[in-house]
Amino acid sequence: MKHPLRKHIEEIIELSDEEFEYILSHFKPTHKRKHQYLVQEGEYVNKEFWVLKGCLKSYFIDDQGKEHILQFGMENWWITDYEAFVNQVKSKTSIDCIEDSELLYITFDDREKLTASMHKMERFWAKKSKMGRIALQNRILSLLKNSTKEQYELLLKQYPALFQRVPKKMIAAYLGVSRETLSRLNS
Repeated sequence: MKHPLRKHIEEIIELSDEEFEYILSHFKPTHKRKHQYLVQEGEYVNKEFWVLKGCLKSYFIDDQGKEHILQFGMENWWITDYEAFVNQVKSKTSIDCIEDSELLYITFDDREKLTASMHKMERFWAKKSKMGRIALQNRILSLLKNSTKEQYELLLKQYPALFQRVPKKMIAAYLGVSRETLSRLNS
């Protein structure tokens, strides 16, 4: 049976057994419990995480104490504070576990070494980066042009499993509305 990370990577590039073993040697497993942090605002970020099992959220707290969720992370998703990771600066966001989670992580240095020594992985991450930019653009467009109800319905259509795993207050924080507003959408 193929390793889940190999299946994920091979959605984009072909790998030999030796190539995958080399790639996997750059990753380390970690297990986090519900409510444990992967990244805390104000810390340097040296790891990018790939979710084997679990659900996470990337968020920030504004000056009024309101939580704004930027991203969820579920199985086969990548998550970190990318600005902090790539630029090696302090994080503007926090990431914590909504559920007990099993992850693989790669450090910044190991990712740099891996992409320098294996151009296939450079192509893999370039494609993933492009797909992430497209998803972000679509989210911004949805926020700008769609009603809250339309945004909610689109999220439900794209990620139905998320609604079984995430409390409504987090869906509201992702959509930028109150829990009460979200409740009215469901009635």
